[in-house]
Amino acid sequence: MTTEPEIRSGYLVIGVDTHKHIHVAAVMDSVAGMLATLTIATDTGGFKQLLNWAESFGKVLVFGIEGTGSYGATLTTYLPRKGHKVLEAGRPDRRMRRMNGKSDTLDADNAAPAALSGLATATAKTADGAVEMIRQLKIVHDTAVRDRTGAMVRLKAMLVHGDDQLRASTNRMTQIKLARHLAGLRPRKLTIPEDALRHSLPTVARRWLALDAEVKDIAAMVENLVVTTCPEILERFGVGVDTAAEILIVAGDNPERIRSEAAFAKLAGISPVPTGSGMTSGKHRINHRGHRQLNAAIYRTVIVRMQFHEPTIAYVARRTAEGKSTRDIIRCLKRYVIREVYHLIKARPPAAEPASATT
Repeated sequence: MTTEPEIRSGYLVIGVDTHKHIHVAAVMDSVAGMLATLTIATDTGGFKQLLNWAESFGKVLVFGIEGTGSYGATLTTYLPRKGHKVLEAGRPDRRMRRMNGKSDTLDADNAAPAALSGLATATAKTADGAVEMIRQLKIVHDTAVRDRTGAMVRLKAMLVHGDDQLRASTNRMTQIKLARHLAGLRPRKLTIPEDALRHSLPTVARRWLALDAEVKDIAAMVENLVVTTCPEILERFGVGVDTAAEILIVAGDNPERIRSEAAFAKLAGISPVPTGSGMTSGKHRINHRGHRQLNAAIYRTVIVRMQFHEPTIAYVARRTAEGKSTRDIIRCLKRYVIREVYHLIKARPPAAEPASATT
């Protein structure tokens, strides 16, 4: 009895389950289904091994990768440089995971069909240009701001236990003056609690001053990158450097991956979601997902415009007269702002190809 040869199309989709030290890949033929799996190291040698292995089966159509913004970020940057398309595969359906179990191989097997069937449609960020630099600096900036705030709160809480003279001399000081004044305190021998306080206050004050200098330095770097990347955004009323940075971070170094203004609004959590059923057909609610930092930045822009931008003030007055609530008006204005900045980032010229792409 002879067995018929396996029929293959030669067109492949590669699914990759990413981890910190290893990646697990599965190759899927569009006709024959799953063919093989491979485990690689998370370095350039492992990525080359993956490409050679995948191309040995036929023509690779697309890579579906889980975690393109975390453990899979390096691979996601590497593959487009070699001429391959990368999609964010996302997590497998929870019901399927409960029925079939979970393993690295199963996750890779699930990522490939998601890319082939069209369930995975989000093009991954390339993360190889100025926007990726902004994102990395913004992370450090935001954590430094949070730590600086915590240091000042702790400083003022400790100052409550100071003596009358110390509290009187620091009353109504600005934060920078308070930190500089307390940093100059000269400690004494540790004999009473007040002596320990004179050791503690300068330490926390110097920490606040160091964080304040760090915040200002990184903010200047971010501003320079934003001005270089897309200065037109900063020309819009109410859009500052922080808001512009969040807009660029969500768009990524390859904003062409965002297909429409509605898709960008969904990324920002500023899109309606249908909730109708039966007699309530046509009902919608606001999307509570999306990039919350960008959503908050757009909200701040809207608030500024409602207070100081004459066309927006006139719009608010007109919509209020029509019976719209302030909450609904803000939702409409957020969508207008998203539409406005979307066309700016889409018009942004593509970033130059990095030098490492030719290696």
